[in-house]
Amino acid sequence: MPEQMINAGIKPKTGVLLVNLGTPDAPTPAALRRYLAQFLSDPRVVEAPRWLWRLALYGFILRTRPRRSAHAYQSIWTPQGSPLLVNSERQLQAIAAALRQQHGGSVVCVLGMRYGNPSLPAALRTLQDAGIERLLVLPLYPQYSGTTTGSTFDALSAELQRWRRVPALQFVDGYHDFEPYIEAMAAQLRRHFAEHGRVQKLLLSFHGIPAEYAAKGDPYPEQCRETARLLARALKLGEADWQLVFQSRFGPREWLQPYADRTLRSLPQQGVKRVAVFCPGFAVDCLETLEEMAVMNRKLFLEAGGEGFDYVPALNAEAEHIAALTALIEQRLQGWG
Repeated sequence: MPEQMINAGIKPKTGVLLVNLGTPDAPTPAALRRYLAQFLSDPRVVEAPRWLWRLALYGFILRTRPRRSAHAYQSIWTPQGSPLLVNSERQLQAIAAALRQQHGGSVVCVLGMRYGNPSLPAALRTLQDAGIERLLVLPLYPQYSGTTTGSTFDALSAELQRWRRVPALQFVDGYHDFEPYIEAMAAQLRRHFAEHGRVQKLLLSFHGIPAEYAAKGDPYPEQCRETARLLARALKLGEADWQLVFQSRFGPREWLQPYADRTLRSLPQQGVKRVAVFCPGFAVDCLETLEEMAVMNRKLFLEAGGEGFDYVPALNAEAEHIAALTALIEQRLQGWG
């Protein structure tokens, strides 16, 4: 019997690769130095002449920042490890279980980090060893930016160049307006308000990028604004009930505005004494949400005269979030038919 007839009824094995930014292996200066060296060496993250940036990175930044960052990570570290990794692994387990229920063993789901461990090359080797013929890559960044999604594609491409047989590839470049994702966030916020009560203003905080990146064509700020608009509509919020802000700026350059920290300091003087903050661009809680937003920015707001600050957790492995991500994966898998 011809080989093509023997294989006609066999599904090709499909790999699903979930990708997040990454985390240091431990909340120590040494681990942070390794992690930050990899992260800040990425030309997608810092667009500057390489020789000049390397002088700054290795001559100053990696000599001073790891100790400060280690202290911040220590404040959020859990007995199970880094919150970003712990929550990402929970997502992986839940999504893999949903895919097994639908596809049996024909779909293999793994997790890789752009920086740190489990590394992207290690995750891809796992899929290669499984003999996949199709690869669906889902970076867990709802809004596209060259600094995140684009960087993930660079690393993926570099690794796949080493493969003898490159699998059929689908790369999800964002899902900022995907209806199940919007509804998952709305459900999270409705639960919070039902338990803790309404506030005067909801701040939707996204990670910032340098303004010049947007000026060069990065669609990130427009996608953030669209996500915020759709979420506010789902929650039936009026224009005065919410505001979009950007957090986590680094260095002296201008970043996307309005800045979260400056906005929080100014709101009490405008009569806004009670706020809630939610971060739609973060698929899991991490340093930027648990330490920067829930601790440092909360302190800024209260010191400026605020009276109530609620941090609403990221979607993490909430059932609605897992259902949304699984629906997105299933939608893309159907494209292979």
